Amino acid sequence: MKVSTLLVMVPGAVLALVLGACSRKEPPVREGGMMAARPGKMMSAPTEMKPGMATETAVFGMGCFWGAEEHFYGRPGVLATSVGYAGGTTEHPTYEQVSSHTTRHAEIVKVVFDPSKVSYQQLLQIFWEQHDPTQGDRQGNDIGDSYRSAIYTFSAAQLNAALATRDAYQAALAKAGHGKITTEIAPAGPVYDAEPYHQQYCIRNPEGYCGHGGTGVSFPMAQR
Repeated sequence: MKVSTLLVMVPGAVLALVLGACSRKEPPVREGGMMAARPGKMMSAPTEMKPGMATETAVFGMGCFWGAEEHFYGRPGVLATSVGYAGGTTEHPTYEQVSSHTTRHAEIVKVVFDPSKVSYQQLLQIFWEQHDPTQGDRQGNDIGDSYRSAIYTFSAAQLNAALATRDAYQAALAKAGHGKITTEIAPAGPVYDAEPYHQQYCIRNPEGYCGHGGTGVSFPMAQR
Protein backbone atom coordinates (compact mmCIF):
# COMPACT_ATOMS: atom_id res chain seq x y z
CA MET A 1 0.00 0.00 0.00
CA LYS A 2 1.20 3.51 -0.72
CA VAL A 3 2.55 5.10 2.46
CA SER A 4 2.24 8.75 3.33
CA THR A 5 4.50 10.52 5.83
CA LEU A 6 3.38 13.28 8.18
CA LEU A 7 6.17 15.48 9.55
CA VAL A 8 5.48 16.90 13.00
CA MET A 9 7.76 19.72 14.15
CA VAL A 10 8.73 19.78 17.82
CA PRO A 11 11.50 21.83 19.46
CA GLY A 12 14.84 20.46 18.31
CA ALA A 13 13.45 17.48 16.43
CA VAL A 14 11.36 16.30 13.53
CA LEU A 15 9.12 13.31 14.13
CA ALA A 16 8.15 11.32 11.07
CA LEU A 17 4.87 9.53 11.59
CA VAL A 18 4.37 6.85 9.00
CA LEU A 19 0.75 6.35 8.17
CA GLY A 20 -0.90 3.23 6.80
CA ALA A 21 0.14 0.00 5.15
CA CYS A 22 2.46 -2.86 5.92
CA SER A 23 5.44 -0.52 6.30
CA ARG A 24 4.21 0.64 9.69
CA LYS A 25 6.74 -0.58 12.24
CA GLU A 26 5.40 -1.60 15.62
CA PRO A 27 7.62 -2.77 18.49
CA PRO A 28 6.97 -6.24 19.90
CA VAL A 29 4.38 -6.36 22.66
CA ARG A 30 5.84 -7.78 25.84
CA GLU A 31 4.51 -7.09 29.34
CA GLY A 32 0.75 -6.80 29.47
CA GLY A 33 0.19 -8.18 25.99
CA MET A 34 0.88 -11.02 23.58
CA MET A 35 4.61 -11.66 23.11
CA ALA A 36 5.75 -10.97 19.58
CA ALA A 37 7.72 -13.71 17.88
CA ARG A 38 11.49 -13.73 17.86
CA PRO A 39 13.12 -14.27 14.48
CA GLY A 40 12.77 -17.93 13.54
CA LYS A 41 10.12 -18.67 16.18
CA MET A 42 6.50 -19.44 15.38
CA MET A 43 3.66 -17.68 17.16
CA SER A 44 1.28 -20.29 18.53
CA ALA A 45 -2.43 -19.94 18.01
CA PRO A 46 -4.65 -20.88 20.98
CA THR A 47 -4.52 -24.58 20.10
CA GLU A 48 -2.26 -26.98 21.98
CA MET A 49 0.62 -28.42 19.95
CA LYS A 50 1.67 -31.68 21.58
CA PRO A 51 5.13 -33.25 21.17
CA GLY A 52 5.16 -35.78 18.36
CA MET A 53 1.91 -34.48 16.84
CA ALA A 54 1.64 -35.05 13.08
CA THR A 55 1.51 -31.63 11.44
CA GLU A 56 1.68 -30.11 7.98
CA THR A 57 2.68 -26.65 6.79
CA ALA A 58 0.97 -24.42 4.26
CA VAL A 59 2.35 -21.18 2.78
CA PHE A 60 0.11 -18.61 1.13
CA GLY A 61 0.68 -15.17 -0.38
CA MET A 62 -2.46 -13.01 -0.28
CA GLY A 63 -1.19 -9.44 -0.37
CA CYS A 64 -0.24 -7.68 2.85
CA PHE A 65 0.69 -10.43 5.29
CA TRP A 66 -0.85 -8.70 8.31
CA GLY A 67 -4.41 -9.36 7.16
CA ALA A 68 -3.51 -12.70 5.57
CA GLU A 69 -2.38 -14.09 8.92
CA GLU A 70 -5.58 -12.97 10.61
CA HIS A 71 -7.64 -15.21 8.32
CA PHE A 72 -5.90 -18.35 9.62
CA TYR A 73 -4.92 -17.52 13.20
CA GLY A 74 -7.05 -19.37 15.74
CA ARG A 75 -8.98 -21.44 13.20
CA PRO A 76 -9.88 -24.94 14.43
CA GLY A 77 -6.98 -27.25 13.61
CA VAL A 78 -4.49 -24.41 13.05
CA LEU A 79 -1.62 -24.83 15.51
CA ALA A 80 0.61 -21.86 14.67
CA THR A 81 0.94 -18.98 12.26
CA SER A 82 3.71 -16.60 11.31
CA VAL A 83 4.40 -14.17 8.48
CA GLY A 84 7.43 -13.97 6.27
CA TYR A 85 8.87 -13.91 2.78
CA ALA A 86 9.08 -16.59 0.07
CA GLY A 87 9.52 -17.03 -3.66
CA GLY A 88 12.45 -14.62 -4.02
CA THR A 89 16.15 -14.68 -4.77
CA THR A 90 17.84 -12.90 -1.84
CA GLU A 91 18.81 -14.91 1.24
CA HIS A 92 17.40 -13.69 4.57
CA PRO A 93 15.75 -10.57 3.12
CA THR A 94 14.65 -7.67 5.28
CA TYR A 95 11.28 -6.00 5.00
CA GLU A 96 12.92 -2.96 3.44
CA GLN A 97 14.57 -5.11 0.76
CA VAL A 98 11.33 -6.93 -0.04
CA SER A 99 9.44 -3.63 -0.20
CA SER A 100 11.96 -2.30 -2.72
CA HIS A 101 10.62 -4.99 -5.13
CA THR A 102 14.13 -6.08 -6.09
CA THR A 103 14.21 -9.50 -4.38
CA ARG A 104 11.05 -11.03 -5.94
CA HIS A 105 9.82 -12.23 -2.54
CA ALA A 106 6.12 -12.37 -1.79
CA GLU A 107 4.76 -11.52 1.64
CA ILE A 108 3.38 -14.80 2.96
CA VAL A 109 1.61 -16.39 5.90
CA LYS A 110 2.95 -19.73 7.13
CA VAL A 111 0.31 -22.00 8.67
CA VAL A 112 1.14 -25.09 10.74
CA PHE A 113 -1.94 -27.28 11.04
CA ASP A 114 -3.23 -30.61 12.29
CA PRO A 115 -4.49 -32.44 9.15
CA SER A 116 -6.77 -34.60 11.29
CA LYS A 117 -8.67 -31.44 12.32
CA VAL A 118 -8.50 -29.24 9.23
CA SER A 119 -7.59 -30.29 5.71
CA TYR A 120 -5.29 -28.54 3.29
CA GLN A 121 -8.31 -28.28 0.99
CA GLN A 122 -10.18 -26.30 3.65
CA LEU A 123 -7.23 -23.93 4.04
CA LEU A 124 -7.20 -23.46 0.27
CA GLN A 125 -10.85 -22.49 0.39
CA ILE A 126 -9.99 -19.72 2.87
CA PHE A 127 -7.11 -18.65 0.64
CA TRP A 128 -9.19 -18.35 -2.51
CA GLU A 129 -12.17 -16.62 -0.90
CA GLN A 130 -10.33 -14.09 1.27
CA HIS A 131 -8.37 -12.21 -1.41
CA ASP A 132 -8.61 -11.41 -5.11
CA PRO A 133 -6.33 -13.84 -7.00
CA THR A 134 -6.80 -12.07 -10.35
CA GLN A 135 -4.82 -8.89 -9.67
CA GLY A 136 -1.26 -9.83 -10.64
CA ASP A 137 1.43 -7.92 -8.73
CA ARG A 138 -0.94 -6.13 -6.41
CA GLN A 139 -3.76 -6.62 -3.93
CA GLY A 140 -6.13 -3.70 -3.78
CA ASN A 141 -4.17 -0.54 -2.98
CA ASP A 142 -1.03 -2.56 -2.16
CA ILE A 143 1.00 -2.52 -5.38
CA GLY A 144 4.18 -4.46 -6.20
CA ASP A 145 5.38 -8.02 -6.66
CA SER A 146 5.62 -8.59 -2.90
CA TYR A 147 1.80 -8.42 -2.77
CA ARG A 148 1.18 -11.05 -5.44
CA SER A 149 -1.08 -14.05 -4.93
CA ALA A 150 0.95 -17.22 -4.36
CA ILE A 151 0.80 -20.78 -3.06
CA TYR A 152 4.06 -22.53 -2.20
CA THR A 153 3.68 -26.27 -1.68
CA PHE A 154 5.55 -28.92 0.30
CA SER A 155 4.38 -32.11 -1.40
CA ALA A 156 2.94 -33.44 -4.63
CA ALA A 157 -0.43 -33.78 -2.89
CA GLN A 158 -0.41 -30.08 -1.93
CA LEU A 159 0.63 -29.07 -5.45
CA ASN A 160 -2.13 -31.14 -7.03
CA ALA A 161 -4.71 -29.75 -4.60
CA ALA A 162 -3.62 -26.18 -5.30
CA LEU A 163 -3.90 -26.67 -9.06
CA ALA A 164 -7.25 -28.45 -8.84
CA THR A 165 -8.79 -25.82 -6.58
CA ARG A 166 -7.40 -23.05 -8.79
CA ASP A 167 -9.20 -24.54 -11.79
CA ALA A 168 -12.43 -24.97 -9.84
CA TYR A 169 -12.32 -21.42 -8.51
CA GLN A 170 -11.42 -20.05 -11.96
CA ALA A 171 -14.65 -21.53 -13.32
CA ALA A 172 -16.63 -19.89 -10.51
CA LEU A 173 -14.90 -16.55 -11.08
CA ALA A 174 -15.49 -16.65 -14.84
CA LYS A 175 -19.17 -17.37 -14.28
CA ALA A 176 -19.34 -14.28 -12.06
CA GLY A 177 -17.60 -12.12 -14.67
CA HIS A 178 -14.11 -11.97 -13.15
CA GLY A 179 -10.80 -12.33 -14.98
CA LYS A 180 -8.05 -14.94 -15.04
CA ILE A 181 -6.37 -16.12 -11.85
CA THR A 182 -2.74 -14.95 -11.69
CA THR A 183 -1.75 -16.91 -8.57
CA GLU A 184 1.79 -18.27 -8.60
CA ILE A 185 1.72 -21.98 -7.65
CA ALA A 186 5.09 -23.65 -7.15
CA PRO A 187 7.03 -25.98 -4.84
CA ALA A 188 8.30 -24.07 -1.81
CA GLY A 189 11.87 -22.87 -1.69
CA PRO A 190 13.35 -21.11 1.35
CA VAL A 191 10.76 -19.41 3.56
CA TYR A 192 12.10 -16.62 5.77
CA ASP A 193 10.42 -15.26 8.90
CA ALA A 194 9.57 -11.57 8.88
CA GLU A 195 10.69 -9.19 11.60
CA PRO A 196 9.07 -9.53 15.06
CA TYR A 197 6.95 -6.39 14.77
CA HIS A 198 5.08 -7.92 11.81
CA GLN A 199 4.07 -11.10 13.64
CA GLN A 200 0.34 -11.30 14.48
CA TYR A 201 -0.03 -7.60 13.82
CA CYS A 202 -3.81 -7.67 13.37
CA ILE A 203 -4.33 -9.82 16.46
CA ARG A 204 -2.31 -7.35 18.55
CA ASN A 205 -3.71 -4.29 16.75
CA PRO A 206 -7.32 -5.00 15.78
CA GLU A 207 -7.82 -1.36 14.76
CA GLY A 208 -4.70 -1.36 12.59
CA TYR A 209 -4.42 -1.78 8.82
CA CYS A 210 -5.73 -5.31 8.32
CA GLY A 211 -7.84 -4.77 5.24
CA HIS A 212 -8.33 -7.75 2.98
CA GLY A 213 -11.05 -8.04 0.38
CA GLY A 214 -12.03 -11.05 -1.67
CA THR A 215 -14.05 -11.14 -4.87
CA GLY A 216 -17.27 -12.11 -3.12
CA VAL A 217 -17.34 -15.37 -5.10
CA SER A 218 -17.78 -18.47 -2.96
CA PHE A 219 -15.65 -21.53 -3.51
CA PRO A 220 -17.69 -24.23 -5.36
CA MET A 221 -19.53 -26.43 -2.89
CA ALA A 222 -18.64 -29.62 -4.77
CA GLN A 223 -14.93 -28.94 -4.26
CA ARG A 224 -15.07 -28.26 -0.50
